[in-house]
Amino acid sequence: MTDERKMSRAWIELDLEALRHNVRLLQGRLPEGCQLAAVVKANAYGHGAAPVARTLAGMGISMFCVATVDEAVELRRNGIRGTILILGYTPASRFKELAQYDLTQTAVDLEHARVLAGFVRSLRVQLAVDTGMHRLGAPWQHGAQIAAMLQMRNLRVTGVYTHLCADDWENPEIRAFAGTQAARFQSLLAQLHRQGLFPQAHLLDSCGLLHGSQYGGSYARIGIALYGVSDGSPDLPLRPVLALKARIALVRTVPAGDGVGYGLDGKSDRDRRIAVVTIGYADGVPRSLSCGRGKILVHGKAAPIVGRICMDQMMVDVSEIPEVKPGDTAVLIGTSGGRTVTARELAEAAGTISNELLSCLGPRLERIIED
Repeated sequence: MTDERKMSRAWIELDLEALRHNVRLLQGRLPEGCQLAAVVKANAYGHGAAPVARTLAGMGISMFCVATVDEAVELRRNGIRGTILILGYTPASRFKELAQYDLTQTAVDLEHARVLAGFVRSLRVQLAVDTGMHRLGAPWQHGAQIAAMLQMRNLRVTGVYTHLCADDWENPEIRAFAGTQAARFQSLLAQLHRQGLFPQAHLLDSCGLLHGSQYGGSYARIGIALYGVSDGSPDLPLRPVLALKARIALVRTVPAGDGVGYGLDGKSDRDRRIAVVTIGYADGVPRSLSCGRGKILVHGKAAPIVGRICMDQMMVDVSEIPEVKPGDTAVLIGTSGGRTVTARELAEAAGTISNELLSCLGPRLERIIED
């Protein structure tokens, strides 16, 4: 254990070799002619955008996807080269930075494309196409408008893309609709090709690559699977990249009948040993895990959360773990003593999804690199 970690109250451990392992497996699943584009938005799903992107760049990844211009600029300032595609909306007041940092901006519809084209400098752009998700993008049926967008003066359009709605391929209706979206996108591309327009095109995300790689494309925009959180498949053993840990500050005996924390919740008819763990909802731990809905690991044993999670601490019941003492490590995500809590398990206990849980992990958490 490093001196730095001994001083930590709460931290994230990043296993960069697990990240490389996942990239190699996912690249083996790519359709012919398709490259991996790394989605590192939301601070690389809470992992840390700079160390993740540098690791991926070292493996030859040359396209990175973010949500905002600020995330893109952060990557450039950390030495990331290649294509950085901003998937979200950027207003005209920030166009100067698009040019300054050589960023690729998504045109979210025809009007946004016109505004981008009106900037004083030529901008690099990709066009979002709505094939049924009804989020961002020009409607796929509007082929003439999309063709016009591709040919706007002052825009260097490098590609078009759509996004699949499917997040549950076990659901036949959702799986079938992914096929519908792919067919709509291919119909649009055929129309563009007939007009002599051949932009790069991509639609696969993590779920799409793992279950619908036959749809192909120039790129697969891979996010959650990079970090080993997606289910994958039996022949694709992805490994989690992130572990979330915190320090135990003190251990005390709470008498029978006494509550714990705000509102004095979690009363019991027996005396209990309660440990205070130095992590809370300001660090991104969902407050919905309060009052026994969540458990953490200490010395390889499960300790249920007692009372309400606070901004900076939480309390857990360690009555069945007599060896616990101040300074010990509590594991919220990861392995302790041969027992593991996954991000997905913690998210399900909180009533949310892994993507939200991870992306909410806050800046107070140190990111400790294990390479």
